[in-house]
This record gives sequence, structure tokens and C-alpha cells, in this order.
Amino acid sequence: MSSVINESMTSREMLDILVAKNMEDARQAKKRGELVCWSSSIAPCEFCETMGIHTVYPENHVVGIAARKGAPELLQYAEAKGYSNDICGYARANLAYMDVQYCVSEEMPLPDLVLLCNNICETLLKWYENIAYELHIPLLIVDVPYNHDNEITQENVDYVKAQFGRIIEQLEEITGKAFDYDKFNEVMKISSENAKAWYEATSMCSAEPSPLSGFDMFNYMALIVCMRGKAECGMTFRKLKEELEEKAKNKICGLKGAEEKYRIMWDGIACWPYLSHTYKVLKNYGVNMTGSTYPSAWALMYTPGNLEELARAYTGMGNNLSMQGQIDLRKSIIKDTKCEGVIMHMNRSCKMCDFMQYEIGQELQDSMGVSITTFDGDQADPRNYSKAQYETRIAALVEMMDEKKAMKQEEETDAE
Repeated sequence: MSSVINESMTSREMLDILVAKNMEDARQAKKRGELVCWSSSIAPCEFCETMGIHTVYPENHVVGIAARKGAPELLQYAEAKGYSNDICGYARANLAYMDVQYCVSEEMPLPDLVLLCNNICETLLKWYENIAYELHIPLLIVDVPYNHDNEITQENVDYVKAQFGRIIEQLEEITGKAFDYDKFNEVMKISSENAKAWYEATSMCSAEPSPLSGFDMFNYMALIVCMRGKAECGMTFRKLKEELEEKAKNKICGLKGAEEKYRIMWDGIACWPYLSHTYKVLKNYGVNMTGSTYPSAWALMYTPGNLEELARAYTGMGNNLSMQGQIDLRKSIIKDTKCEGVIMHMNRSCKMCDFMQYEIGQELQDSMGVSITTFDGDQADPRNYSKAQYETRIAALVEMMDEKKAMKQEEETDAE
């Protein structure tokens, strides 16, 4: 695959080519009778990559559908089939696509097996169980306990690590091939290096002005999701970092023609059906989204060959942290990326995030003094979003940030 991209390309060109090719490779593999896996977005890709199983990601696929305004038809199909509209929009759209096998985005081949890791949310368990049941295919699960305490317990790590052996046994049974541990170590090395490259590139948001808008980061996220175990992924993010370093050196803002006046953290998943609207409203005020929980979610770094570190990485990622862990993560992001405000997407699809946001927001306001606003939306279902509400909430956030800036300047003047 490396021949399709080269160093003369921009990182965006690499991104577009690789994401499209990854799906096309899976389609062609399916036609040849090779195995295709549907996987949750932060499951251990290292195992299927080692076995040469072509892996695609339903969440990533639905993002493309939702961004192209094609989700409503699939959502309505799922609801007519009996799935409540309270269920995650990603799940509903994917379960509908599994039946109709048609959408406005790229066609995704049906799976021969499914792999999930429930470190993101519990919805995945029932969602992937339904896929496996309806298609009569194997279901591979990495069950990750929720971290109720501030520290990840050794017991939790040991529990997850023990499951890796069963995953390997299942893959050997499905493929009829022995697991290649030497290749596994190579894949682990690539995957960990790619996670590091992703984190280092997105950490350029800390520069002032930020050379990267968080909305551009949303687009690059597709690659860390679907190709974390392939060398080309890291090549793209290293190129991205070079580009961002050059922009930072020349004080070029990621808002593309607008001046960076405010810096905010976006809490939660993007509102994909209205990605353009949410970005343009912020840009009109000179608001740059520099903070996000996404970079740390895929910063799955570990020592190649060390299964305990691999287990700890998948056990201790973002959504699986305790309430205090969630708060501490956001405090670190706000501090590192120099944010003055926070936008919380009250995402109807993502109950995991929504149910914690009020308490998290209160603590961030009390301890850091940042301005916070919320808006109602959804990661896939456009019916749950109001342009007018979003515009009003952003205007209020800008007003709050202005007031705090004025108060700070007044205090500094009085101190002199």
C-alpha cells in the first residue's frame, strides 16, 4: 500500500487516498472470499491485523453517511424495524445498512466476524450481538471493566490481558492458521508508533495561534480509527506534524483566513450532520476549537510484545475512566491547549458522555473558571439539532469569555 502515497503529497492527500483505499481493499478482499471484520473503533486492531483479516469500522462508516446527510433514511428504516430512536444513532444506522446494503457514502462489505471492545460504551455489546446473530457469524469480545477508582487496578488489567489468549484461539479457529507472534510484535510496534505520531501531531493545537482547527482534526481521526495498525497511518501523521510546525512557525491559524480570538475545548463527539454549521458559527466569532478528548482516546502507546501494557492501554482510555479521571483529563486538555471556554455537545446518542457532563462542567467552572455552554445535538441523527439554539449558545459563550477577559484586564490594571 505504501506505493500509493509518497512524501511529496500533503497529509490531506495521504488521508483521502488511504481512507478510501482501506475500504476498497476490504471490498476486493470480500470478492476474493477473504475474511472481513467489522470492529468497534477502539478495539485491539493488532490481532486481526496480524492474521491478515481486512477490518472496517461501522462507526467510521456511519460518520461518512451522516456527514453526507444520508442518515435519516437508514434511521427511519431501523425504527420501522423496531429499534427505538433512543438507541445510539451509529448503531441504528449501521443495523439498517446491514439490511439494505446501500448508502450515500462508500459501500462497506458485510462482515465474516465482528470484534468489539466495550471500553467506549455498553451499547456496543447489544449492537454487535445483533449483527452476529442476524448474520450468523462469530462474535469476538474484549470485555473491559469500568474504572470506578482513580487508578486502573491490576485486577482489571489482568482480566483484560487474560482475554487476549481467547481472542487468539478464536482467530486461529476462524482462519485455520496459526497465530504469528513475530508478526504480532511488528504490528504492535507499528500501532504504538502510529498512536504516538497521532498524539504528537494533534498536540500542535497547543501553539498560539493553533495551526490546526479541531474540526480538521475530526477529519484526520478517520485514519487513526481505521488504519492504526498500518505503517502508512504514521507516515501521514508525521507529515501532518511537519506541516503544522511550519504553520506554527509562521503564525498561521487553523481557522483558514480568520483570526483566532478565542480558544475552546469541544466536549463530546462531533455533530456530524451539521459539521459545517457548527464550524462556521465558531469561525465567524474567531473561536478556534483547540481542545478535544479525541487525541488521548487513540494515544494507545505501549511496549511492543508487552501484553500487560497492551491491556492497560485499552483499559485506561478516555470513556472508561472514572468521574475524577474524566475531570482530570479535561483539566489537562484545557490547560495544555490554553482554552478559555468549553462547548459541551449534549449528544442524544451518547448517554455515556451526557450523564457525566453536568458534573464535569460544574467542576471545571468551579476549579478553573472557564466559561461553559451546552447545546443539544446528535452524532448521526439530524432531528436532534437546532441551528438557532446552537447559534444562541455560542453567542452566549463568546459574551461570557469577553466578560472574563475584561474582568481580568481590569484586575491587572488595578494591580499596577
